Amino acid sequence: MTLATVQSGTSSILKASSLKAAQECLQSEMVDLVLLDLNLDDTDGLDGLIKLKSAANCPPVFIVSASDATDAIRQARLLGADGYIPKSLGMEQLSLALATALKGENWFPEVQAEQDDEESPAARLSSLTPAQRKVLAYLADGLLNKQIAYEMGISEATVKAHLTTIFRKLHANNRTQALLVYKDATVI
Repeated sequence: MTLATVQSGTSSILKASSLKAAQECLQSEMVDLVLLDLNLDDTDGLDGLIKLKSAANCPPVFIVSASDATDAIRQARLLGADGYIPKSLGMEQLSLALATALKGENWFPEVQAEQDDEESPAARLSSLTPAQRKVLAYLADGLLNKQIAYEMGISEATVKAHLTTIFRKLHANNRTQALLVYKDATVI
């Protein structure tokens, strides 16, 4: 994993060989950008991304991966990656991606940039019914299924059914992914 610090035209590159080392570095250093390789010893795939993004004041995190599969890129984006740099990129595209990252902007390969609006978090969120939106809002507040059921006056089984539909509509596999889509769609 590479962590970059940029100050008035100069930059420092810090390397961390594990997620734990990177987290310690993020606590002690001012870091402007994280380049996260998915093959770290102490974390499995995109779990490292989730752990880094859950920290307060996390700098932008760009995934660097040998995979340029659309599904991998989409999953990284869904989980909160600020960019995705396939290792197969040419130097010109790599320079563009890094320059974009250091400006604080998101960068994804062209296949992802050409996604239609239906794939945007806001469009996916708008496909939810009012009841599903309410369940998602309670979920964002940290309520458990039983508490959501009580607040809405419905059964816990109905809450679970709503969650299953929410996950499907938001292209999420779990609560965390659904909440990341919710956060992306509501922060404007």
